[in-house]
Formats: sequence, C-alpha cells, structure tokens
Amino acid sequence: MKRFLSLALLLFAATFGCDSSDETSLPSDVNRATATVDPDSPIAVTATVGMVADLVRSVGGDRVNVTQICGSGVDPHLYKATRDDVAAMMRADVIFYSGLMLEGKMTDTLVKMARNKPVVAVTEAIDPTALLEPDDFAGHYDPHVWMDVSAWSKCATVIADELAAIDPPSASAYQERAAALQEQLAELHAYGKRVIATIPKDRRILVTSHDAFNYFGRAYDLEVIGVQGISTESEAGLQQINELVDLLVNKKVKSVFVESSVPRKSIDSLVEGARSRGHEVRVGDKELFSDAMGASGTYEGTYIGMLDHNMTAVARGLGGEAPEKGFQGKLSP
Repeated sequence: MKRFLSLALLLFAATFGCDSSDETSLPSDVNRATATVDPDSPIAVTATVGMVADLVRSVGGDRVNVTQICGSGVDPHLYKATRDDVAAMMRADVIFYSGLMLEGKMTDTLVKMARNKPVVAVTEAIDPTALLEPDDFAGHYDPHVWMDVSAWSKCATVIADELAAIDPPSASAYQERAAALQEQLAELHAYGKRVIATIPKDRRILVTSHDAFNYFGRAYDLEVIGVQGISTESEAGLQQINELVDLLVNKKVKSVFVESSVPRKSIDSLVEGARSRGHEVRVGDKELFSDAMGASGTYEGTYIGMLDHNMTAVARGLGGEAPEKGFQGKLSP
C-alpha cells in the first residue's frame, strides 16, 4: 500500500503540479504487483538512474542483471522513456527508481508498469523528517537525496528487502551485502565531513549550476547556492544572475562549479558578471556530478566514486585539503 500511494502521489503531482501535456490520465486502481523469479536465473532489473543502478548491483551481486536507463551525463529531470526503455521495463522482473519526482517525465510509464510487476522507489525508507522541502518546489521534497551519503545509505535496505521478497533463497546474501555496503558508505560519509571541514569557514560557499547540492551542504556543512532551481527545467533570470554576482563580489567567492549533466551557460554568466565588476572567479578544475554519475566502467561511474569525486573536488577547489586521488586513492587524474 505504501508503494502504491507513492506512485499514486507521483502521478497526481505530475498531472496537476507540472505541465501535464506529456502525461496520460490513468485509472486510479493501479495495484502493487508482486513477482517470483527462477532461482537458477539472474533477476532482470531495470533501474532509472545510475545512483540507483549501482546500489542494486552492489546489493544484488551476481544474482542480478541490471539495465540502466539514464546514463552518464543524462539529466533525469528532463528524460522521457524511449521505446527501448519501455521494452527493458517490460522484460524486467523488478524496476527500481529513485522517486521524489526526480523522474517526473517517466511517471506515466512507471505507473503502468506497476500494474504487472514490482516498481519500487528506493527513497521510500527515508524518514520524511530527513528530507528537504524547498519553498520554491511546490510542496514537493528535494529529490537529490544521494548527495547525503548517510541518507542514501538507507536505500540499500529497501533494495535488499525487495530482492529478498522475490528471491527468498538468496535473502541472507542480499542482507549481508547491503550491510557491508552501508559500512563502506559510513566511511565515505566520514571522509566527506573530514575534508570539507578543512575549508576555511569563510570560504564554505558552494555555487553550482542548479540546486542539486542542498543535501550535500546540510550533511557536510556548506552554504549551497544553485543558479537554477531544484529541477533543471527552470531557467535562471537576469535578476537572479545579478543577485548572485553581487554575492560573489561581496563575499569574495573565488570558485564556482559546473555540473556534468547541466549546461554551463549560467555559470559562465556569473563569471563574466563578476569580472565586469573587477572580481575574478575561477571555474572549478573538475565538473561535479549531480544528477548523473561518471562514465560507465570508471571509478566515478560508481556511486562511491561519484561522491568521492565531489567531496574531494569541492574541498580542494574551495581551499581545503583532500588527497588528490580521493577517499580510496582511485580518482582519475
């Protein structure tokens, strides 16, 4: 029932809270489907975004075969499911998605799939009191929970429980892998706190392309400012750009950051605006990963690598101290 309500609310929000031209009205009797799998064959999983897919691979091990919809550099806020994506979902035994309206334009497809198979929002285990609800986001929660490693770690439990439900013989293995992953994520979270704390307090201002880093700021003690809003559908207006230029100049901010999945034009506007007022601002040497991970097959193409990259790049870019190769010594040059 909890997951049904989550999907129903997702559909309602997409239909009435956003532009409904891309959505199809559905009956209200969408049921939470169940599934069973062949214990001798891998579980076919479809995951919407890389952060979810990577958790599923870590928890599922060799018992899962994961198809990921949104790849490196793909913005899930704007992504619409293709025919191939729908075919992958239809073949899947279970579908995992992030939730909290991150995949808003895939809502219709996810709800339809939920009639015939498990469709699971991994963020459902997170206590709502731990979620951020920005004033300008129409009463919805900020979906970028993965930026707080301690919060995102809870999603491993949801995945382990769901896999155990459809594959009971392997239940203990899923729980053990989830627990081991959560221990590693606790170490990563501690690393983030440690290296961000080395940034001088008056320089702990993180300016990025859009508001994807609010959980990151709360978890690791940074003031975070996004040029665009929570969703990349929003545009930064001239007044907002001018106000941010004022902030850069008045607070003597030295560095701003671009994101791998968001066009950099708004950040370039800030840099030019500050320069016109005699204040030089540099763009961080490395793009930050916000709504998508790094390239497949790389360390940054894993959830741990993605956050390790962000933590290390921010610490070093804002004047703090962090090892050049990061938490595990695996970051790319």
